[in-house]
Amino acid sequence: MKIVKHSGLIVEFNPVKLKSSLLKSGASVTVVDGIMKQIQNEIYEGISTKKIYKMAFALLKKTANSHAARYNLREAIRLLGPAGFFFEKYTARLFASEGYNVITNLTLSGKCVSHEVDVLIKKNEVIAMVECKFHMGREAASDVKVPMYILSRFNDLKERKHPVFTKEDVISKCWIVTNNRFTKDAMDFAKCSGINLMSWDYPSKDNLKTKNDDNALYPITCLTTLTLAEKDKLLVMDVILVKEIVNNTTALEKIGISSNRIRNVLKEAAELCECN
Repeated sequence: MKIVKHSGLIVEFNPVKLKSSLLKSGASVTVVDGIMKQIQNEIYEGISTKKIYKMAFALLKKTANSHAARYNLREAIRLLGPAGFFFEKYTARLFASEGYNVITNLTLSGKCVSHEVDVLIKKNEVIAMVECKFHMGREAASDVKVPMYILSRFNDLKERKHPVFTKEDVISKCWIVTNNRFTKDAMDFAKCSGINLMSWDYPSKDNLKTKNDDNALYPITCLTTLTLAEKDKLLVMDVILVKEIVNNTTALEKIGISSNRIRNVLKEAAELCECN
């Protein structure tokens, strides 16, 4: 059976791939088999992957909100847009969880010109700049021009000492993080130039997806028990991760959520952070 991807590309429906993604939500094999059976009974020639996703999400939500939330991870990261400011904060949280000291939204003077730096990180006396490339479109990719441009900025900044963590910090490494993917040329150029890349699925064992699942670093936008407006209010209050509201009702009370709904939100948050 042929299905249509977000890009418009027509491909063969792959039930094995769909089942694998459903199992990663934390749902049991029995539950996933039931969902697969229902989806396979309802899909048709030419159906879009978006409709299949919505169908799977709705069926998962009936079993547990946390399963649907985990399945919704990639879309939840996209909801940190449209400007990408909250994606920068989210990226900073990922590095902070690994023991880095982090500072966001800096303007630093290079040898030639000044540069805005999304995130600066420090660990074991090594300092790196982190540039975040956020894409709203699911099929968008960061091409080779991105690492080429950021390399030139990095080279300008590493020529100077910066009073950030100490009085004379030297930036010696560079990262580029995107919520989507990099083209092959971008990855080849970055590897050749010594730039570290991180995307939704790159590198294979240390990417946005695995960091979330391994350390329960789910963005607040994952939660299915909150409205989009409520998620936006929490982001503005600097509540970026789901684990930041577990056992903490203050932020939820401040945005006017009722006590009954707070219980539901906290239940989903706790289950999501424990399901891995």
